Amino acid sequence: MLTAVDGAQFRGQVHVRVDGPDDGPVLMLLHGFSGSLHWYDPLVERLGDACRLIRVDLLGHGATGGAATDAPGQAGMAQAVLELLGVEDVTVVGHSFGADVAVELAEQCARVTRVVVLAQAPDHSDATLPRGNAIMTVPVMNVVLHRSARRLAGMLASVSARRNPAGRELAHRAVADFRALNTAMFRIILVDRKVRMARRPLDAQLRDAHKPALVVLGGRDHFYGARSASRYERAGAQVEILPESGHNPIMDFPDRTAELVRGFVFPQEQTG
Repeated sequence: MLTAVDGAQFRGQVHVRVDGPDDGPVLMLLHGFSGSLHWYDPLVERLGDACRLIRVDLLGHGATGGAATDAPGQAGMAQAVLELLGVEDVTVVGHSFGADVAVELAEQCARVTRVVVLAQAPDHSDATLPRGNAIMTVPVMNVVLHRSARRLAGMLASVSARRNPAGRELAHRAVADFRALNTAMFRIILVDRKVRMARRPLDAQLRDAHKPALVVLGGRDHFYGARSASRYERAGAQVEILPESGHNPIMDFPDRTAELVRGFVFPQEQTG
């Protein structure tokens, strides 16, 4: 539901969902670019029995909407949500662009004690991004292309759903999230983010945060692969590679991803 948030760093309406027992360890789950909190549904199904799971639609996304905002501003919003809910000792989990937000939040917020990075390299120095994406950063043009892409995505989702009925809900969710996206996010992701990460990569931020970190990388991630594993290890993070996973281990290997997160949150289960 939309929740009124009034914090020191952010004031506004945010789409917030809370699942799981009130007395369980708290996890905040942050989705990636053009996604929504629903992309964490597989983890909620697998961790909701033991953990209190807080999800939000990022600014410029989903039911939250609003202005397009880079990771530092998104982290301010997330911190305001944690303050509103009055939770402490939070493990923040971020996928793709959500990992940027998670790491920023870990640095900003004393309530966050652990951080999980899913499928995100420290910066764009070794990334393989689609050609021609710069055109999406041009005002007006990105709106036109976004509208065209929405129609195309809708048609592809219908075709995919007919061929694979099990994927119908996922396909329609992807289309709905893309339609809800603030087009100004394209420039933030493709231009501003690249500059920000070059100036201060995620591995450096994790090192400076001085908090336990788990990094899960996909061996078949078409954007980043697992090439950044050694950088994260040097920063002190625990790194796990899923060799057959693409850019979204939450969807590709939900059982294994949930197992890794659970083991990070409940280390005694691994040794008991």
